[in-house]
Amino acid sequence: MERKILAASLYLKDGVPVNSPDDLTPAGNLNFLAKAYNDSGIDKIFVFDLSSEDEEHEKNIHTIRELNRLIEIQTCAGGNVKRLEDIKKLLYAGCKQVLINGSKPFCFELVDEASSRFGQDKILVSVKNIDFIFKHREVIREKVHEMLVMDTKLLDSVENLTDTQYVALCDEKNMDTILKILNREHSRGIYGAFLNDAGVNAMELKSSLSSQGIKMDHFDPALKWSDFKLNSEGLVPVVTQDYRTGQVLMVAYMNEEAYNKTISTGKMTYYSRSRKELWMKGYTSGHIQYVKVLTADCDLDTILAKVSQTGAACHTGQYSCFHNEIVRKQYMERNPLKVFKEEYAVIMDRKEHPKEGSYTNYLFDKGLDKILKKIGEEATEIVIAAKNPDPEEIKYEAADFLYHLMVLMAEKGLTWEDITSELSQR
Repeated sequence: MERKILAASLYLKDGVPVNSPDDLTPAGNLNFLAKAYNDSGIDKIFVFDLSSEDEEHEKNIHTIRELNRLIEIQTCAGGNVKRLEDIKKLLYAGCKQVLINGSKPFCFELVDEASSRFGQDKILVSVKNIDFIFKHREVIREKVHEMLVMDTKLLDSVENLTDTQYVALCDEKNMDTILKILNREHSRGIYGAFLNDAGVNAMELKSSLSSQGIKMDHFDPALKWSDFKLNSEGLVPVVTQDYRTGQVLMVAYMNEEAYNKTISTGKMTYYSRSRKELWMKGYTSGHIQYVKVLTADCDLDTILAKVSQTGAACHTGQYSCFHNEIVRKQYMERNPLKVFKEEYAVIMDRKEHPKEGSYTNYLFDKGLDKILKKIGEEATEIVIAAKNPDPEEIKYEAADFLYHLMVLMAEKGLTWEDITSELSQR
């Protein structure tokens, strides 16, 4: 059985999130909302472009691109999608799928064209009335991946007419209603106002739904507490790292209750040896740690937690508790991504703070055409070097090419996270 999903909705007006199509009050900072949805257990975001003019439409697409740079979960964008070009722009902006408004007269001509061009798995349609499905059952079956059903009263009729999966509207956090929808044969999941709240704990909801027989993408631990070897206090030490950088943030302890609470909520919960009580990291400060991975060591007596850290991990305000350096031996960094990021940071610094005599600043001053010319020259040098039996030449030329590529990335506002994110999705 396929896992069901919980989806949030994000509405964009003039490039910023707003509460709804009927309430254009700003809904909060995009970065904050993106992190909240990404960490809380939301599986997917439906992004609705509320623009009425092409200029605003382009601004909203830019915001969608920024959103996709910030998150790892899937997005499906819709609203003001009228042409194949709109679909292409949204897919290029990082969306996994595009939602086409089923109430528009051009809908199925566009669905047919887009499905043939980009693949059926990329195309969703919104459904507000049952006549729409009745008239277009064959096209929906052959060309549409999923539907977004925007009225729960339609669900019986929808399932009588098609076996195409759908995500259904569920505006209230009512467990009976949620269970009724998710238990339907062709239901793929739900979306609704309560899931748009940045404070919603989707992992906890998914854990509750799972306990009632709904298959969800939640934490189902491979190890029970009884599998661990406890220390003399009946606890297990936990080393906590930033999941993106690998930086060690803190060391704390768990008892059985803290372990189970961490699994069910998706938020790091520890046991305080001094206070003799449970404490969820960030409960009072807001500096919550959202679980990405929990791993046990070979002896099953220590847990490594990789987390998304909100704010600072240390009570002193430092990001990591490990900030009191004792000794340091200079070494050459060889971690590939760190090398790229450090080199890129130097290039960006040159762009923002020009330095006289800098070759990097020379390239920026000369502009895009000069940068592109150098990239072309360096690419040719790689080809020539590859014909030489000595592979060392390729190494030097490849390094030159990558440097000039990073100058181009800086010129165009792209980062290594953008590139690696794109590669990871292929």
